[in-house]
Amino acid sequence: MARDQFWDPEVERLPRSRLEAMQVERLRWQLERCYAQSPFYRERFDRAGVSPSHLGGLIDLRHFPIVTKQDLRDEQATHPPFGRYVVASRSSWREIHPSTGTTGVPVNTLWSAKDVDVITDHTARTMWSFGVRPEDTVQNAFAYGLWVAGLAVHYACARLGCFVIPIGAGATSRQVDYFLTPGSTVLLATPSFAIHIAEHLRERGIKPEDIPLRAGCFGGEPGAEVPATRARIERGLGIDCYDYYGLGEIAPTFASECTAKAGLHLAEDHYLAEVLDPETREPLGPGRTGVLVLTHLTREAMPMIRYWTNDFTRLDLEPCRCGRTHGRLAGGISGRADDLIIYKGAKFYPVQVEGVVRAFPELADEFRIEISTDDRKGTDLVTVVAETASGESKGVQERLRRALAQSLGVTPELRLVRVGTLERTVFKARRVVDLRRSG
Repeated sequence: MARDQFWDPEVERLPRSRLEAMQVERLRWQLERCYAQSPFYRERFDRAGVSPSHLGGLIDLRHFPIVTKQDLRDEQATHPPFGRYVVASRSSWREIHPSTGTTGVPVNTLWSAKDVDVITDHTARTMWSFGVRPEDTVQNAFAYGLWVAGLAVHYACARLGCFVIPIGAGATSRQVDYFLTPGSTVLLATPSFAIHIAEHLRERGIKPEDIPLRAGCFGGEPGAEVPATRARIERGLGIDCYDYYGLGEIAPTFASECTAKAGLHLAEDHYLAEVLDPETREPLGPGRTGVLVLTHLTREAMPMIRYWTNDFTRLDLEPCRCGRTHGRLAGGISGRADDLIIYKGAKFYPVQVEGVVRAFPELADEFRIEISTDDRKGTDLVTVVAETASGESKGVQERLRRALAQSLGVTPELRLVRVGTLERTVFKARRVVDLRRSG
């Protein structure tokens, strides 16, 4: 198959049976080296009464213990700085990438030279799948520094042969300048920053058709898979918008949409995906929503065995109409367990609020969810704060209230404010603000 359609045709089009046979072989290798070289994993496997010899097929992975982010934090705190799950020699280490720490103490992750090469290659594969080619000028507005996605994309651009603008997150006005000169054709950023850039483009009186930008892929937070948000980004920048997914502990850019926009393609030759019931932790079949659990098949320095991502999704193992056979996360990430809001008995995620708010053309791009305390009742109070695009709120509030009630199963309080009131972000948006009194 010609390279013009696939980055790695042989791997990306592997029949399911051959792909799973490869996964079993690589999984067995990973389990054996972790058991032999990592006291962290050996102790956990022994407590669970399993060993690498128990793996007959992929179905047997269900008997091995789950690893959570808190497990990693505790391990690194007890055995600083990297814990006892490093299974590559010190001479092979090349980079350190801590998690952002937005949900607790950062967890350090090491990449070996081989890990850098693998991550670079499958990031190039994802970028190729949503249309990036050597003649493109790629504006990399993912943060550089210690945030992992910026470097992965930068390395991949070099492998693809692209001209890269390593601007990173921030400098919003300059982001627009580069759309004009030298004329970026592809943008990588968080969805929140993409929307902020589009807003700045409008403020400067520049129309999307006046710039050569044609595509963008956005990750680091949910949003690009929300139809209303995708539409705002596409309309505001005049591009095709694609979703990107990664995790610091796993890899920054290992799943993306292709041009078919039919879910996030996984690099299943490197990452084994399971979807588990959040309560029983038993595997769920394709098409059922649960928590995504990931296992490194080829990671050298710091492999994760059954890492509990806390992200909700559903798995589609049918071949995509693009011709790729690797599994997809259908509909992207629908929410994080950490972000679950329980209000008056109803449960919902911020991404559901986003889908409603951004479907209203009368509302601007930003919104917040405030959780406070009802002083009279002593109970939680949830308020959705949204900006009116024109300053005119007549009639919008009641329609928004009804739409939120229909989507969430509960009616939150509403507060409409003037456009520009809420803070804009170049990184990960803080959608939920907890104003409750502690103690």
